Amino acid sequence: MSSNTFEEAVAATKKFTSKPSNEELLKLYGLYKQATEGDNETERPGGFDFKAAAKYNAWMNMKGKSKEEAADQYVQLVDQLSKTHT
Repeated sequence: MSSNTFEEAVAATKKFTSKPSNEELLKLYGLYKQATEGDNETERPGGFDFKAAAKYNAWMNMKGKSKEEAADQYVQLVDQLSKTHT
């Protein structure tokens, strides 16, 4: 599966039969957002919305990566996760 495109990798995540760990899901989210939107320029969520804050931080951790680099890393992570979650 390592010759997947970004779009194929996104589709593959919907076929996972078991849920990746929260850490893996956050990494996927951060790479996806970086690949599709670039650097996070949004305002940090406030209050006690811990899920939104975790997602915000996951995306911020990718800051500076090119969209292409993030897409490549996303595909690699999906390929790796596919071995244990499909």
